[in-house]
Amino acid sequence: MSMPSAGEDAVVYIVDDDEQVRKAVMALVEAMGVSSESYPSAEEFLRAYDGRRPACLVTDVRMLGMSGLELQERLLDMGLSMSVIVLTAFATTPTTVRAMRNGALTLMEKPCNDDELWDAVRRGLTNDRENYELEQQRANLKQRLAELTPKEREVLDLMIAGDANKVIARKLDCSIRTVENHRQKVFQKMSADSLAELVRMAVAMGIVPNLA
Repeated sequence: MSMPSAGEDAVVYIVDDDEQVRKAVMALVEAMGVSSESYPSAEEFLRAYDGRRPACLVTDVRMLGMSGLELQERLLDMGLSMSVIVLTAFATTPTTVRAMRNGALTLMEKPCNDDELWDAVRRGLTNDRENYELEQQRANLKQRLAELTPKEREVLDLMIAGDANKVIARKLDCSIRTVENHRQKVFQKMSADSLAELVRMAVAMGIVPNLA
């Protein structure tokens, strides 16, 4: 099965203090045509990471210094998201629970089966590409939203709540003509062609109209 649109820009980061494990995972990944970078510690990875996406992180639980689970948590604290595969030679229930709670794609016991590891990496890159694209879309929508004036934002909230122009005009104590002008600006600034598209954008951004 071929790699589903991972693309040449995709990268797999291997963070493990075992040099042989790093070399083995790198060889597997690069044999599949995907770029990889390896680091002997979580600290070195964090110093070097530049936010490149889509990405998949393959990390060991037990390492000198910061553990793989602590690395997961540090990335979350920094607001950085990517697919994470956790490797361990000492799988325990608490470790598994903590890894999955931190959002790990999977936890695999060493030594890993090459086919199973590659399948996990492939899924990780595909998931991260989809998540990254969604994040970019949300960021773009939020930038458009920030360009609305306070009054245009009020009109948008009432529009997606289903209020007609005359109802909006009454609630905002303005003329219907004024509401129509604001609506036109909202559609232009949000690059939307219909009310249905505006609603989809609002859902994507998690907007809840303030109707108080």
